[in-house]
Amino acid sequence: MIEHKNTLKRLKTIEGHIRGIQRMVEEDAYCIDVIRQINAVQAALHKVSAQILDAHLHSCVTTAIRGEDPAERERVLEEIVSIFEASTQV
Repeated sequence: MIEHKNTLKRLKTIEGHIRGIQRMVEEDAYCIDVIRQINAVQAALHKVSAQILDAHLHSCVTTAIRGEDPAERERVLEEIVSIFEASTQV
């Protein structure tokens, strides 16, 4: 539960940053400043993603690997591979 609170807090902070970027664009802010803010939001989203993945690995994946069902083990491992592949595509 604490992890969810921290994740939600981070996402709300990111939401505020995105609103700030929208204002910057509306106010015709300097392009490089806007890009810097976008980069900061992307880094924050990557951090949230890493935290969620860490929690998933320590809960769902651990449970599946310790479990008796080989199909479930394979399924969660395939999920991890697919999410890694998707995150490395440009």
